Amino acid sequence: MKKKFNDVTIIDNKKLFDEIAAYEEELIDEATANGALAEPDADNEYTREIGRVGVLCADYESMYMTFKHLKFKSPLVVCIENELSKRELKQHEAAEMLSMKESTFSQIIRGRRPISMQMAKRLYKVFNIDPKLILEFA
Repeated sequence: MKKKFNDVTIIDNKKLFDEIAAYEEELIDEATANGALAEPDADNEYTREIGRVGVLCADYESMYMTFKHLKFKSPLVVCIENELSKRELKQHEAAEMLSMKESTFSQIIRGRRPISMQMAKRLYKVFNIDPKLILEFA
């Protein structure tokens, strides 16, 4: 293994970041081919060097790069959608079963409206949604 960028203590431009990130990928490929990453807690020259340049890259990313926040559906919404799919219900039918407007139900499914305690009870009674899931994610 030939070490590079030994004198670099901070990455302050995109060109250097790209070069060091490419070097890190080369190290990972080489270490994988040599079996240096075979053990989960491996401590060898590869893992130490990958860690060193990884920290440099992570510091640059946190200081100079912005990332869009990942959006994910609440497990409760996923459970509701699965229940609708299982029962072959459309949103307007589910809203009717829950005694609410379709627009309100749609807002809940899109995560734009919180679930009230009254709605949580209806979800449990009508769709038999796990109360623990409702309490945790409502």
